[in-house]
Amino acid sequence: MSAGLRHQARIAALQTLFESEFAANSPNCILIRTLQEKEIKGDTASFASELVCGVIDNKQFIDDTIKRFATAFPIEQIATMDRNILRLALFEILLHNKVPPKVAINEAVELAKQFGSEKSAKFVNGVLGSVIAEKQQRNK
Repeated sequence: MSAGLRHQARIAALQTLFESEFAANSPNCILIRTLQEKEIKGDTASFASELVCGVIDNKQFIDDTIKRFATAFPIEQIATMDRNILRLALFEILLHNKVPPKVAINEAVELAKQFGSEKSAKFVNGVLGSVIAEKQQRNK
C-alpha cells in the first residue's frame, strides 16, 4: 500500500476516533460511515480499521503512556484532536510495529499540522520524541 493510501487510512481513523469521543454511535459504525463517505476500500479500509480497533482495544495503556510523557497537561485537558493523534501514533509505535517509529512520528506531525492548532505539531512531536527516546534507552 502506498504512503498516500496509508495517510488516507490514518485520516479516516483519526476522524473516527475524534468523533467517537462525542457521538453516541460506536467507533465501528462511525468508521464504516467514514470509509463509505471517503470511498476508501480494500487494504486502505483494512488498515484504517486496524488502527481504530488497536487504539480502542489498548486505550488505557496508550492513555497511561500519554500521561507519563505529557506531564504538564492532564489528559482531559489535551485538545481532543491532539489526544487522538497521539493515541494513533503511540499505537503504531508501541504496539502495531508495522511502520518505523520515524514514519509514525512524521505522519502524526503532518496530521497535527493539518487538523490541530498552531502548537499541535510541536506538542505531538515532543511527546512522541520522548517516548521514542525512552524506548531506545530500554533497547540498549
